[in-house]
Amino acid sequence: MNKTMLAALLATTIATPVFAQDRADDQDRTNRTTIIVIGARETEQARTEIERTPGGVEVVSDTTFKNTPVQNIKDILDYVPGVITQLRMGDDARVAIRGSGLSRAYGIRGITVLLDGIPMNTSDGLMDFFEIDPSAYRYVEVFKGGNALRYGSNALGGAVNLVTPTGRDASMLDARIDVASFGYVKGQVSTGGASGNFDYFATVSGQRIDGYRDHSNGDALRGNLNFGYRLSPTVETRFYVTAASTNQRIPGEVTKAQALNTPRAANAVWEAQDQQRNVESIRVSNKTSFTFGDTTLDVGAFYNWRHVDHPIFQYLDYTVDDYGAFVRVVDDRSLGGLRNRLTVGANLQNGTIDTNQYVNVAATKGALAASMVDKSGNLSFYAEDSLYVRPNLSLIAGIQYLDASRDRRDRFLSNGDQSGRRDFSLWSPKFGVLWEVQPGTQIFANVSRSAEVPSYDANVITAVNLRPQRATTYEIGTRGHRGNFGWDVSLYRSELTDELQCLTTGPFSACGIINVGHTVHQGIEAGVDATIPLSNSGDSLSFTGAYTYSDFFFDDDATYGDNRLPGVPQHFLRAELLYKHKSGFYAGPNAEWSPQSYYADNANTLTVNPYALFNLKAGFDTGKHWSIYVEGRNLTDRRYISTVAVAGVASPGSELFNPGTGRAVFAGVRFKW
Repeated sequence: MNKTMLAALLATTIATPVFAQDRADDQDRTNRTTIIVIGARETEQARTEIERTPGGVEVVSDTTFKNTPVQNIKDILDYVPGVITQLRMGDDARVAIRGSGLSRAYGIRGITVLLDGIPMNTSDGLMDFFEIDPSAYRYVEVFKGGNALRYGSNALGGAVNLVTPTGRDASMLDARIDVASFGYVKGQVSTGGASGNFDYFATVSGQRIDGYRDHSNGDALRGNLNFGYRLSPTVETRFYVTAASTNQRIPGEVTKAQALNTPRAANAVWEAQDQQRNVESIRVSNKTSFTFGDTTLDVGAFYNWRHVDHPIFQYLDYTVDDYGAFVRVVDDRSLGGLRNRLTVGANLQNGTIDTNQYVNVAATKGALAASMVDKSGNLSFYAEDSLYVRPNLSLIAGIQYLDASRDRRDRFLSNGDQSGRRDFSLWSPKFGVLWEVQPGTQIFANVSRSAEVPSYDANVITAVNLRPQRATTYEIGTRGHRGNFGWDVSLYRSELTDELQCLTTGPFSACGIINVGHTVHQGIEAGVDATIPLSNSGDSLSFTGAYTYSDFFFDDDATYGDNRLPGVPQHFLRAELLYKHKSGFYAGPNAEWSPQSYYADNANTLTVNPYALFNLKAGFDTGKHWSIYVEGRNLTDRRYISTVAVAGVASPGSELFNPGTGRAVFAGVRFKW
């Protein structure tokens, strides 16, 4: 809006009679209501779509996390049963779904992360959360385990799809500022709108944090933009642009005693080396959708560029160039009097990682220690068919084929030539049944295969006989709503062959990958939500709970027998009780509880202590222009272990532990128009 237009608008507003201003206010309320309704409709449509899956899935609406600190991905996924998110420092977190990437202390693998349905993982499979702005999304889809075939994913942990608003469901202005303990400040502003066939949405955020621990300060600047155009009533194209610049110091893992007794101290060697992870990235993509009667077609392409400046035990300097394309056809029609929904698609994702590795001399580049170019190629085809043998009963069959290659060209030959190539050809079928017992109540079951190819940090070329991880997963469950009560329960068992473990072998090196012969991941994922009316005027109590039982163990291993797999707690509970007043005021406690020790090593010699965190939040949100909140976390200042790097055999002196954050207070204010 230019200055002339703004002046004209102000003049018109000042001169407007009272009755005309009332009409303007009515129009403002109508516009806000329209945006809210469209946003809610989009989220509900996504929930309806995802619940056609015969397995554990969930949609997390922004209404559950926008009026919270939303500092990192944990604030979004905390109440999704089956998902365990463990913070390391800053925005870095380890996310495990059904034991995916169980032994990793950094990054994630075994989960496909998508932004508006377009992959964010590098082409070799790795992903970290520094580039994600958790307050930028309309809703988040979670596909657990083998239930992510909709996007062609067949990883053990499934997929997480982050969905941004469009100009048709976004406010013209949405701004917020958050402040918290340990020097945390974040500001964000977004805008969106539509004119005829064109719409746009843009958001930018900036943050800085001193950090709870020494040497854990960081800052980030992130932006998301998408704009779409309806070429015709049956054709729409949309472009996405995402950019991020993040800088984060790394305090490093310490011994268990240090983590519990001096939790704010950094690892002295990591601090002396000034270890950091600094990332700059740009993502550009397009998706065009066509509708032909009962058939929809999505086609698109993407390019991801990332530069990582990463002084750790050595100084890593590398650039990632990824590109790809995708096509997906969904045909929903009647065949022989029976409804049939067929999904067929293909994904291409190729990329290059150009790496130079130097001796780290206090965060400056010393002598060259390694240099290589790693190329990844991935081509997958997938199909899934749902045949409704009865209006409320569907049989599902699916399959994915993955052709992958990993090619390394070593440019540093003084220690020998590490060049090489590996090719993988993997099939993963799936079968399931979905029964809608009655409206609002579903029962489901499925059996699926998954396959994961080692990533480059697993030293895929030079590791001896490193094989892809395979798993067969069996699942049964139910979900639904009855009045003010909702539930989502899944029981699963995954039988793995050649599980990829990333074991910490020394204090100053990246973890090394091994294959474990046979392991079992089984568990229970249970979520409930309930609303209890307290008055006829709208006051209520709401309860949300998420329980995850993770029974992971070796299966007659030659070295570790039937020991428990380390890395995550066996029992994990998140629960919240919230009082909501009709005025928009809300308040209540919530808790995080890990009631039992779990192991830090395969030998089961070193444990992580149980803990319980007590939190309290309050706020005011009328659903109109202004909202505010305040939240206290870990109010008892409990000392605990947040995440652990996994070892084969550990000792009390092993530096594997990251302490959790102490008592912290967050506050924020948000304005929408």
